[in-house]
Order: sequence, then C-alpha cells, then structure tokens
Amino acid sequence: MNHRTLVTHAAGLKHAIGLALLLGLCGCSSWFSGPYQDPQVHLVHVEVVKAKVLEQRFVLRFSIDNPNNSRLRVRGLIYRVTLGDILLTDGEVDDWFTVAAHSKEYYEIPVRTNLWEHLRDLAKLLKHPERPVPYRLEGRLKTGFLFRHNLHLDHSGEIIPGDYIPE
Repeated sequence: MNHRTLVTHAAGLKHAIGLALLLGLCGCSSWFSGPYQDPQVHLVHVEVVKAKVLEQRFVLRFSIDNPNNSRLRVRGLIYRVTLGDILLTDGEVDDWFTVAAHSKEYYEIPVRTNLWEHLRDLAKLLKHPERPVPYRLEGRLKTGFLFRHNLHLDHSGEIIPGDYIPE
C-alpha cells in the first residue's frame, strides 16, 4: 500500500465514523422530541415535630408529579420556604430517587430551625390563627443523570396557622 492509498482509506474511514456519529446523535435527539412536560412540585404538608423556644423541628412533605412517558430521576432539592416575610427554612438535600412515568411520589425532608429572632413577627401572624398566612416555596429540583436538568420552583399559597396549633 502506498502513501496515497493509505490517505484515501483514512479519509474514507474518517467520513464513515463522522456519518455514524451523526446518525447516532440524530437517534439521541428523538429522546427529546416527545412532549416533555416539567414535573410539578408542591409543598403539601408541614409537620411540626418539636417546637421549643430555641429550636423547632419540622418535616416538609413535597409531592413530585411526573406527567411524562419516562421515569424521572431526581438528584436532590434546593429549597427555601418563607412564611409571610419570615424565612422558615432553607437548605439542600442530595437524595437520589426515581419517580415512575405518569405517577406521583412523596418526598420528606426533616428540617431544624431557630425562629427566636422572629418571635415578635410570628406572634403577630399567630394572633389571629384563623386568618390565612402566605407562604412561598422557592428552589430547584435537580433531575436527570447524563442530561441534567434543574427545574426552578416558585410556588406561593396560604396556610391557616390554626390548623397547625394543637388544641
């Protein structure tokens, strides 16, 4: 084999490899061509575990709805929850789990906080426990494995404080 034949074979091999890669990537693009919908994340319950003057413990319960035809791999959650203008808690968890296609999973996060500095503001909010108090959930749901995707969360709602105060 002379040099010219070797170069011609190398160029042909290079084109064949390029074509194979191009066709392979076109096949991968079909992964994203379906009607992907962002999962829905909701703060569904706040359970008071322990409430003392200098430390409060809660369990935040989230629902994650996957409306898609494929399973959803969750890699963690970055969150911030405010009650009125008061920061209730914020943090990050790196738990991995999967939400099956067209299903809902519940995810619980134990949190610990100290609301002592906000005691006066909390007392104002709780003065009328039957009145709704606005809350806000902000954060990012980290999803995916090879193709990572962060879903930005920004939900607002209202809670009735009396529902969380034991009689």
